[in-house]
Amino acid sequence: MQRFAALCCVVTILWVAGMIDAHRSAALAPHTVAIDGVTFDPATLAVKAGETVVWVNKDPFPHTVTSQTGGFESHAIAPGQSWSYTTTKAGVFPYLCTLHSTMHATLKVE
Repeated sequence: MQRFAALCCVVTILWVAGMIDAHRSAALAPHTVAIDGVTFDPATLAVKAGETVVWVNKDPFPHTVTSQTGGFESHAIAPGQSWSYTTTKAGVFPYLCTLHSTMHATLKVE
């Protein structure tokens, strides 16, 4: 009976450790914004400080990801390419594509 109890304890510990690692991996995975059809999708994205956001250009022409408050600037992202930014501070950061004036979105960092 003691062996069974010990085995149950070990299995529980390994299960909990696996759940914690899975949660950490999910939290560290980058967030993705698609640039497609001359829009940013999602138009509003909430992340935590220290997390990474990747913008993927699915359009057949270049775009930029430019913070309107001066926080980040991608320069031109070619078709089929991506650009990433790791957030550093909390705040609300509206951004746009400087090449297409109708493209606007918001990055919220908690």
